[in-house]
Amino acid sequence: MSAVPNTPRRANAQESFTPAATPQTSRVASSHIVQSSPHYQTTRRHSLYGTEDRIILDPGSCIWKVGFSGEGKPRDVFYAGGDSGESLWTLNRASKPAEREEEDRILEAKLQACLRSVFHNSLLTDPKSRKVILVEHPLLPLHIKEIMARILFNNLQVPSISFASSHLLALLAAGRVTGLVLDCGHLESTVLPIFSFRPLYPHLRTTPLAGARLSNHIKALLLMFGTYIPPATSLSATMNIPAASRSIRVPQDVLTEKVIDEIKTRICFVGDPIDTDGSGAAQHAMSPGPSEADLPPSDPALSESEFSRVSADVSIDSSNFAPSSGYSVVSHSQLPGMDHAPGESRVQALATMYGRHSTATDIHLRVDPPPAQQTGTGRGTLIVPGWIRERAAEVLFEGGDVDESSVAEVILDTLLKVPVDLRKTLASTILVVGGTPMLPGFIPRLQAELTRAVSRTSNSSSSSAAPSRAGRPRPRPAAYDKYAALRPLLPYFAILNNPAPPPPGNATAAANAGKAPAFTPSMMAWVGGSLAGALKTGGVEVQREKWDEAEAQPDSDDDVPMAHDSSPARSARSSPAKSILPDWTRTPLPTGAPPAPRPPAAAAYIPSAQEQMVMG
Repeated sequence: MSAVPNTPRRANAQESFTPAATPQTSRVASSHIVQSSPHYQTTRRHSLYGTEDRIILDPGSCIWKVGFSGEGKPRDVFYAGGDSGESLWTLNRASKPAEREEEDRILEAKLQACLRSVFHNSLLTDPKSRKVILVEHPLLPLHIKEIMARILFNNLQVPSISFASSHLLALLAAGRVTGLVLDCGHLESTVLPIFSFRPLYPHLRTTPLAGARLSNHIKALLLMFGTYIPPATSLSATMNIPAASRSIRVPQDVLTEKVIDEIKTRICFVGDPIDTDGSGAAQHAMSPGPSEADLPPSDPALSESEFSRVSADVSIDSSNFAPSSGYSVVSHSQLPGMDHAPGESRVQALATMYGRHSTATDIHLRVDPPPAQQTGTGRGTLIVPGWIRERAAEVLFEGGDVDESSVAEVILDTLLKVPVDLRKTLASTILVVGGTPMLPGFIPRLQAELTRAVSRTSNSSSSSAAPSRAGRPRPRPAAYDKYAALRPLLPYFAILNNPAPPPPGNATAAANAGKAPAFTPSMMAWVGGSLAGALKTGGVEVQREKWDEAEAQPDSDDDVPMAHDSSPARSARSSPAKSILPDWTRTPLPTGAPPAPRPPAAAAYIPSAQEQMVMG
């Protein structure tokens, strides 16, 4: 009985298949009209020939990442300053107006070359039909942002630019809307709390301990403790003269930016923290009697941040290593036959302590000889000690003065500034991004430093007494414990992208630790921008028409800024186009609850005629 009704159905299917073979009638009659031009409005993906996908531009001071939205990785990653690895801009800016204008002109020429290379060489696309999402750092100087916008609008003629915070996009790539984001880049490390997709800019904290400081520190350590074997002058000398007898100090010309960057990215890693709170090192640091070999790295005299800061400004002659150069005169213990200095310096004691606690092996790196020694055969050999490979990153966790907190201290300082009811949530959703956290062991070491700083107790106790005038012991006040208010948060600390999270303290930390997607920390912000572009969202969008209207406005002579005027309004008056660019430093804080209405004014009391007679 079932075969009878199936017969006409099969015939109807064949009849309905025949008109479907003519695509002109059926597709034109439908509601979705397909045109030959790629500029139609649809949700289809066509990243090869279409213009729906936006350009995701992540410009850093050293490395740029560019690509299309909706893709999992950028199309090109390159050094913006060339193969030498130099930064496009620094934290310092000239104070004189003439020198500042010259710096801006040089920077504009470099940025124009980079941006034109992005569209014409890296992405091979027409900038006139592509919207751009600019992944900006919250502390990106406004004059650099203005130069980029001027080049993109006036030179490349892009339709619009969307400015999105890199911290916010990185958190979006992790699949969260609330978190504490640490961006450890090349120039500085910045911590920004984000709650419900709203960046809390007033609570932003930063420190200059980042990739540039680490590079300067590695260079300083290699100049003091590294070994360089120059190439032999002839082939016979290569066979007869051993390499140990040809060892010399490392010439400064050998340690170029490219060599230092290769050492930092290929052979350096972050070691486990050295326990100096026990019975050994911390006690020796306070007593003058024992040897200096056990001094802890947190001793002020052994400040690695001070050491690396000096190394960035001084010029060292490899033939004359004088004390006036800013370095301590130490013996080169790696060279055979060289006697030690009579007295060990504190920096040498630091090297001895790190060498004793290090298990890393020395690395022989082939480098180009300096231009003054190009008469040899082949390339020279740079010997990097193992303890430098493992302990060079201690400068990031050591912490200097008030303006140079360690990467762990800026996180804790931010937690102290946020509202109390947000601390538990932010402490359990920490996200670490940037290029410097690509060092192996960086994120687990950061987790250990957070736990160590919060759980650390002061050495001086209130039970210690001092003699008073009457001879009776007087209790001394306890030392100030800066992070005592954060000690209840100790079980809640969790880093979302920690590859090796410690055993969680509670269920909240267990649900967050190591749960972020497996993107590298340096790509988190770009991936978040790619996701935002695919969702047709982003930050503040500036259209090219608004930019042209702002630039067309004439500057009035009455609004010429004074030399002493450095307010944000001065920047807006000096450049009308700059006023339409988003800047969180000029954005007013959201208003709170409306003020309570004032009670109505009491009417003037007029006494009656009888009262006036009584008073009269």
